[in-house]
Amino acid sequence: MTTLPYSDVDFSLRAMAGRAEGFGRLAVGGLHGPLYHVTSLSDDGPGSLREGCRRKEPLWIVFEVSGTICLSSYLSVSSHKTIDGRGQRIKLTGKGLRLKECENIIICNLEFEGGRGHDVDGIQIKPNSRNIWIDRCSLRDYDDGLIDITRRSTDITVSRCHFSHHDKTMLIGADPSHTMDRCIRVTIHHCFFDGTRQRHPRVRFGKVHLYNNYTRNWGIYAVCASVESQIFSQCNVYEAGQKKKTFEYYIEKAADKEQAVSGLIRSQGDLFLNGAQASLQAGFGECGVFHPSEFYPNWTVEMPSDSLKYVLEICTGWQSVPRPVDHMVVG
Repeated sequence: MTTLPYSDVDFSLRAMAGRAEGFGRLAVGGLHGPLYHVTSLSDDGPGSLREGCRRKEPLWIVFEVSGTICLSSYLSVSSHKTIDGRGQRIKLTGKGLRLKECENIIICNLEFEGGRGHDVDGIQIKPNSRNIWIDRCSLRDYDDGLIDITRRSTDITVSRCHFSHHDKTMLIGADPSHTMDRCIRVTIHHCFFDGTRQRHPRVRFGKVHLYNNYTRNWGIYAVCASVESQIFSQCNVYEAGQKKKTFEYYIEKAADKEQAVSGLIRSQGDLFLNGAQASLQAGFGECGVFHPSEFYPNWTVEMPSDSLKYVLEICTGWQSVPRPVDHMVVG
C-alpha cells in the first residue's frame, strides 16, 4: 500500500525542520526560535499572522484559532519562520504570501483561495530567497499563479500540496531576460494537480525534479520546458482529459545568447493514462538533463500506480491533523 513520505514529522512539533526531501532539504524554518501564537484572524495587529511574519527573529508560528484571514496586501514573510497550520484550519484569501529576500522558511498545512489583483500569487517567492519548504497546502483560484518561484530564488521543495480550480499553476523562472535564474533548483513531489489548466510547472532556466506527482485533466499541457531548463520527471502519473499532450516545449532566447532554445525533459518511469502523449523531443533530454543524485543522496519514490493516485487524492493539501506537542525548550 502506498504511503506518503514524512509519516513521522507529526509526532513532534519541530520534527519538520530540516526534513524536506530534495532541494529544500536544508530549510529549518523557525527551529531555533520561540513559539508565536496567532490569536487573531485580523489582517494586522497584535496576535495576527502578519505581526509574527514581520518580526526579524526566528519564530515557529502556530494558530490558536481557525478561520479565514482576508489579506488586503501581500503578507511578507521574513527569514527563519515556520508557519504551521496543524491543529487548526486557516484559509488565506484576498492576497497571498510573499517570500522576498529571505531564507529558511517552512509553510505547512494552510489553504489559499481567492487571491485577486494584478500579479497576485498564492505564494510568491522572489527575489533571492532560498531554503524553503512548502508542504501539505491547498491552493486554488488566484488571479496569477498559485506558486511562483523566480528571480534567483532557489533550493525549494514543494510537497504533498493540492492544486485546483486554476489556470497558470506554477511558474519557475521569470522570463528570458532573467538569466540569473539559471541558479534555480526546485523539487516537487507527491503533489496533486487536480484539473488545473497548465504549468505543472512551466520552467525557464532552472533545474526541477518531479516525482510521484499526480497530474490529471489539464487544459493545455501538463509540464513545459522553456529556455535552457532541465526537468527530470520521475515516476509521476499523467492522466489526460480532452487534451492529450503531456510535455510541451517553448522556444525562447535568453538575453545573453544569440540562439533561441527550449528546455529539456527526461521522463523516467512515468505513467501515461487515458491517451496521454509524452510528446518528448526526439533525440533530446536524456543526456542533457541533470540527475537528482548529483545534488542529494536520497528521496522517497515508488513506481506509479492506482494506489499512488488514490493516496494523493485524499492525503494532499490541508489535513485535519492535531498540532503536535513542542518538545523543545527555547532559552
